[in-house]
Order: sequence, then structure tokens, then C-alpha cells
Amino acid sequence: MKQTLSNHPGAVAQHTFAIYSPTGRNRPGFAANLLNTLKCGYFHLNQCAKLMTVNTQQPDLSDIHHNDWVKRYLPASWGPYARICRLDRPIGTWLTLLPCIAALIQAANGLPDFWRLFIFCLGALLMRSAGCTINDICDRDFDKHVARTRYRPLTSGQITLKQAYVFLFAQLALAASLLFFINSYSRWLAVLLVPIVFIYPLCKRFTYWPQAVLGVAFNWGMLMAWSDTQNTVPAAAIAMWLGAVMWQIGYDTIYAYADMQDDIKLGLRSTALKFGEKGLIWLSGFYAATALLWIWAGLDMGMGWGYGVFMAIIVLHFFWQLYTFDINRRDKSFALFRANIWTGIFLIAGALLGSATSI
Repeated sequence: MKQTLSNHPGAVAQHTFAIYSPTGRNRPGFAANLLNTLKCGYFHLNQCAKLMTVNTQQPDLSDIHHNDWVKRYLPASWGPYARICRLDRPIGTWLTLLPCIAALIQAANGLPDFWRLFIFCLGALLMRSAGCTINDICDRDFDKHVARTRYRPLTSGQITLKQAYVFLFAQLALAASLLFFINSYSRWLAVLLVPIVFIYPLCKRFTYWPQAVLGVAFNWGMLMAWSDTQNTVPAAAIAMWLGAVMWQIGYDTIYAYADMQDDIKLGLRSTALKFGEKGLIWLSGFYAATALLWIWAGLDMGMGWGYGVFMAIIVLHFFWQLYTFDINRRDKSFALFRANIWTGIFLIAGALLGSATSI
């Protein structure tokens, strides 16, 4: 008769005892009985180990933490809107704002005007949040199938599509109100940014380079910082912006490796799928281009030795990222993406010290 082995430890012990209890005439010898018992014990230990492995929870890759400050402190009806515009995950806002602040410092050759700094900070927050809402509207049918995005408010049904559109209109209206506080040159640059923000979420459907489009949009404020401060955008400022675009392609590619398997299943594209196993080579190239463009731009602007010190720190930080990067570690990709906030902080510090020690 076929015997079934229960997963319960007590049943395992009873099963073992029943098989190897010395009954009947054909009892095996002591040595054979002991050997069989040891074999059975080893088998059951292996089974227990497998059960423990199966029951061990994998790290939750969702980008929403359900017991955070949004859940604890905001009214329940506000929570989905805070999450759709990523107020609970401000890393993207910081990565948009920090290079923009560095550009404001370089354009002013020192500390920027406080009111201008405030307007640009608010603009970065509003445009990044509007971009996230647009992204979630466009990707609502994909997000539910991706481990990282499955709990986002729109795809999980916490808000309706109509509510998302109304919220987006309010975000864009608030962002548009800031146009009254910048010069005409900067207003035209701001208007040019809007279609790029709307195009980005669609890019992953037809090109392997959506990260490049995102880099253009994310760092657009660097150009506007110069246009509003100096009423011109010199070649060095464009080089700083291009360097930031290269930087964005690099760190957002690292981020894209975390979603690579989901993107393959859904038929979406990214630089991570484009680069594949050669990701480290491509990342090295983009980070090298970033460093070279930023160093040249700093020299052309007359930045002092303090700028060079922080450029060296940024290069070391890039080396650390490349050394740590692992295509097969999704959790590590998230950590490296977040670590790029330090690149932005170092860039600001370099702009400040470079201005203070300018030639």
C-alpha cells in the first residue's frame, strides 16, 4: 500500500517509528536497523528544510509601504492622492530638484535668490507629481501585473480614472500658476517641457530608450535655472544638463533592471532590456560621460578647486555603484537607485564650494 508522508513533525516521527519498530520474525539486525533509521531521519530533515525554504517569504518589492505616515496621519480619502503623486516616496522629487538647485547656484555664482529657489522647489514638486499621475493613468493596465507597482492607487482601485484626471488637472493648474513668477524665456522653456512629460509614459511601448526621455524631462529645470537667472543658457549649462541626462539614464537603468522580468512578460521596453547582460559596460559609459561633461562645464564656468574635490567624490561614488551593481539582485537595484540622492547632494556641495573658490 502506498504511504503518504505528512508535513507535520509529529506525524513524521510516528511514521518513522512505525516503519522501523522491531516487530515480527523478520526483524533486521541492530546495525541495519540503526542505518535505516539514520537514513530516514536524514530524509525527513531534508523534507523539513525544503518546507522551511518554501515557506520563507521573499522580499516585498512593492514601492508602497502600507504602514507609513500616509496611513497613520492623513485622512483615508487623502491617502490615494498622496501616493499617486509620490508624496510618500520623495526620492524622485529629490533627484529632480537637487541638480536644479546646483544649476541655480552655478547660474548665480553663489547662493541663489531665496524667492527663485522657492519657486523652483515648488515647480519640481508639482511637475514631478503631475508626471507620476500621468504615468499611472497610462500604465494602469500594466501596473497590476508588476510586483513593484501592483498596489498603486489607480491600478488597485483606490481611486477611479475620473478622479485621477481631475487630480491631474489640479496639479497642472497649480504648476501653471508658477509661470507668473518666472521670466518670459523660462516660460517658453516650461511650455516645451509639458509634451515631454506626457510622452514619457508611452515611450516604453515603442522604444528601448524611455530612460533618455525621462532624463530630458527630469533635468529640464537645470536649463530653466539659467534662463531665469541669467536670461541665457550658455554652452556650459547645456553640458551640465546633458551630463545630468546621462546620469539619469544610468541610475534609471539600474532601477529598470528590477522590473526587467515583468517588462518582458508585458511586452514593455527599457534600457535594461536593451543592454541585457552588458549592463555594467553601458552603465560605465554613461557615468563616465556624466563625469566628463560636468568636469568640462565646471572648468568653462570658472568653478574653483572646491568643485574639483566634489567631482572626484562623485566619480568615486559612481565606481562604488558599478562595483555593487548586480543584474540578478532586484533589491540591490532599488538600493543603488536611492543612493543616487548622494550624487545630487555632492553636486550641490561642489557648486557651492566651486563658486566660493571660483577663479
